[in-house]
Amino acid sequence: MSAAPQTASTSRDRSQPVRADVQARRLSVAELSPASFGIVMATGIVSIGAHLLRVPLVARGLFGVNLLVFAVLSVLTALRLIRYPSRFFADMFDHRRGTGYFTTVAGVAILGSQSLLIGGQQRPAIALFAVAGVLWLLLTYTIFAAFTIKQDKPTLEEGIGGAWLLAVVATQSLAVLAALLAARLGAPLRLPLNFFALSMWLWGGMLYIWTMALIFYRYTFFRLRPSDLTPPYWINMGAMAISTLAGALLVVDAPGAPLLDALRPFLKGFTLFYWASGTWWIPLLLVLGAWRYLYARFPLRYDAQYWSVVFPLGMYAVATHEMSQALAIEFLAPLPIFFLYAAIAAWVVVATGLGAALVQAARSNDR
Repeated sequence: MSAAPQTASTSRDRSQPVRADVQARRLSVAELSPASFGIVMATGIVSIGAHLLRVPLVARGLFGVNLLVFAVLSVLTALRLIRYPSRFFADMFDHRRGTGYFTTVAGVAILGSQSLLIGGQQRPAIALFAVAGVLWLLLTYTIFAAFTIKQDKPTLEEGIGGAWLLAVVATQSLAVLAALLAARLGAPLRLPLNFFALSMWLWGGMLYIWTMALIFYRYTFFRLRPSDLTPPYWINMGAMAISTLAGALLVVDAPGAPLLDALRPFLKGFTLFYWASGTWWIPLLLVLGAWRYLYARFPLRYDAQYWSVVFPLGMYAVATHEMSQALAIEFLAPLPIFFLYAAIAAWVVVATGLGAALVQAARSNDR
């Protein structure tokens, strides 16, 4: 009778190093997630939201954290490219993981927006805008060309997910930073920057329509297991939120830009359209999350993908705040405050999970 509990205990004890080793591999340079810059995106937008809604200590504190995290991830990504090029590019050409690289573009652009809004520095923002633009060009045409010409392709059920909408987020992050720079740099750069922001905003919206149609089809006509419902599905809402933000900034810039001023009714209408579309997703995502974790009892442990939940919450707060001011919709004012604090709480929870995972990985390596 006493042997069974001892065997079970021994089995559990032996399983602990195995799980620790798996976690350590996930946090190693070789296994660095293509979507690792999601933490920069999430931290950056929560910081910007805190700045706009007048929580300066949080805004500046997270700005400092983001500079450090960005520097560390840049070094780790460069090391992975140099030391493990085959894994680096295998991920890039993988339908499920490749679009994660667009977090790099969005992270760089959002850090540029932070530098402009919180740091008050134009030159770093311009440099980051240029870097994000080059990365966007390289990644967009490399990844989608590879997806098109590769011979072995997954089925739609296996190949598409919410992470595909990171391409939309990357595009709109450039539109946001361009609009912010246009409002501050003035002539002769204001018109080209506004034209660029408008073009990227329009293209991002079209890309969302294409991609979301496939994701919604996969949602409703294929079996969805709890393991399939990964955190990046929150980008269904986040991509619309950042599109709303870009549209609101274009509306604000319109009076000093003849091209935008002529399109002002269109800009206002589509900005509200994007916001309504993003808002529609929130209750459904909450219901699906409850189904995954409460009904199906999917295990909740740290994963870099959980930053894809923090980012949409923070972006929705910022987008709603800017849209309510641009379109003079005062009764929406309490909504950004609620979502900002939800985003801050989510950031703390996910950051705590990351810290625990790093500690566990360090202990595993010591053994």
